[in-house]
This record gives sequence, structure tokens and C-alpha cells, in this order.
Amino acid sequence: MLKKKKIKFSEIIINWYNKNKRKLPWRKTKDPYKIWVSEIILQQTRISQGTSYYLNFIEKYPKIENLATEKEDNILKIWQGLGYYSRAINMHKTAKFIFNEKKNIFPKKYNDLIKLKGVGPYTAAAVSSICFKEKRAVLDGNVLRILSRYFKINDPINSNFGIKKFTKLSNKLVSESEPGNYNQGMMDLGSTICKPKNPLCDLCPLNISCESKKEEKFNLPNKLKLKKNKTRYLVYLIMKHYGKYYVKKRLSNDIWGNLYDFPHIEFKNSKENTDKNILIKLKNMLKNKDIVINQKVSINYKLTHQNLNISFVTLTGNIVFKSKKFEIVSKNKLMSLPVPKPIENFISNI
Repeated sequence: MLKKKKIKFSEIIINWYNKNKRKLPWRKTKDPYKIWVSEIILQQTRISQGTSYYLNFIEKYPKIENLATEKEDNILKIWQGLGYYSRAINMHKTAKFIFNEKKNIFPKKYNDLIKLKGVGPYTAAAVSSICFKEKRAVLDGNVLRILSRYFKINDPINSNFGIKKFTKLSNKLVSESEPGNYNQGMMDLGSTICKPKNPLCDLCPLNISCESKKEEKFNLPNKLKLKKNKTRYLVYLIMKHYGKYYVKKRLSNDIWGNLYDFPHIEFKNSKENTDKNILIKLKNMLKNKDIVINQKVSINYKLTHQNLNISFVTLTGNIVFKSKKFEIVSKNKLMSLPVPKPIENFISNI
């Protein structure tokens, strides 16, 4: 049964794609560098948002050597607002590796691509199939949704067993002659037709033989329940030094790695986050003690796996830190540095 569907399945997808493919800027090229950039940007990012970032990125860095020779801070600045900043950091490392170690030649094969920093199975399959016609299937949320519904597969898509099963199935279904168009067709179909909610089954080219459509049940795919998001309580300390601001570069082993932000304090829960406790913590950080909390503004900010309760506390007094890890910068300099989105929003109003 699978063999019969395999031939029909790939042909249907490609025919549908040729008639309905979305007009996206990265589809005008087979340059592996540009396809790679688009795939990294579109990880965890909607196309509507990612398109403008892609166009800006390619305008700034049209070739891999432009990216390889750029400063990391400048790359993070142009990436600002996209989130998952490790993607940009890994892109920079990979660009330098290809430029310096591979004589500026982008790898062609899946097995070589997947060795690159920040490149996983999905990106390696996309680049190798679209640019070099290697028979490799992409497997993302859109593809998993189509396959689980079409074949009525109940295995959780985020389980080890489920991932192996869907990977094997998808690589059997992918087109021999047009793997790139097949993969892009699957991505488009899942994004525009076989949507998570309210799928447009009447417009789907697979509707006649889709198992979920036959039963009119679209509760697939299944997922294992994950742990609840962790909530963190961050207090940013806004301190001026002769009209300039204290800032520091974040470590790479936490959220917003290698971006800049203000000095901060972290509490375990909301009850600890009081003016009294902030001043107690400050006494351990500062040489002087006569500090006054002038203003406190709190916001909630959601990341994929963390909920952040952020307070911006404006302090007055003669501020002198014990630590020398902080930089003192002007507002203009602060605006030019790569910073997390909530910091950017706050800066624009000070």
C-alpha cells in the first residue's frame, strides 16, 4: 500500500506545488548560501516576519565572505528581534569555517552539511535537496502534520520512536527526480492548507486518500506533554553615570547569549521581588550604599520555554560598582548594540 501511495503521493505534491507555490525571495535562487540563510532565519519564525529579515540580511551580507568577515555584534544587531540568537552566532561560526577552512566552497552533501555548526537534519535536507537535488526529505512541523493525518499515525511526533518512524517514512516518500520541489511543496501545503486548526481540506490535493479526511477527524499529530514553562523574575537596574549607562555582555550559556543588557538581579519568585530585597541585593553589588529606587516598571515577556517577569528599576545616587565587568556607554552607543527585544523596547522610551 505504501509503495502505491509513494508514487502517487510525491507526484501529487509536486504538481500541486508547481501550480500553487508561494512567491518567496529565496525561491529565486539555488545559491546554497542564500538557501541556508533563509532556512536558519525561518526556524521558529513566521514567514511574514522572516522575509524582511532575510532581505535585510542578504542585502547586508550578499556572499558568505561578507558574513564571515563581519563582527559578531553587528550580526546580532541586524538579527535583533528574531530571537534564538544562537542561530546568528552559529551562522557566523559556520561562515568563518567555510570561508577559512573550505576555500569558500559550500558543502553539497547532506552528510557534510549536517556537520556544520547550527545545521540540523531539516536544514541539511533542505539545502542538499533544493540546491543539489539530493534525495533527502525535510521534516518539520508542517510535514509531520501532513504525514500523521494522511496516514493516520498516532505516534507522538516529539518522541524518539515517533521521530524515527516519520523520518523513515518521509525519506521513502520523497521524489527521486525533484526532491527540492517535493520538499518545498510539503512545506507550503502544511503551512497554507493542512493547517493546525481549520484545515482547508476541500483545497487539498491529498483529500481523496487522506485517512483523517475520511473520518473527518483532524486531532493529529499527537505530542507528548512537556513540562510547564519555567518562570523567572528579572530585575534590570537602570543606572546612569554622568549621563551614560552601565551595561554588560551576557554569557552564552543563558537566554540572549552574547547580547547586551543592563545589570540585573534575579529572584526565585514574585514574593521576593520587593523594593526592600532589591536594595539589599544592591548593597552587595555597589561600593556606596545611598541608593534610592526612583521608578519601577514591570512587564511579562514570553520565550518558547520560559516566562519572564521583568522589572525595570531606575535608581538614583552616586553609583559605583564593585565589579569591573560592566561597561559605561552613551545612549547612542547603547542603541547601536545588539540587545534583547524587551531591552530595546525600554531603551526607546528613555
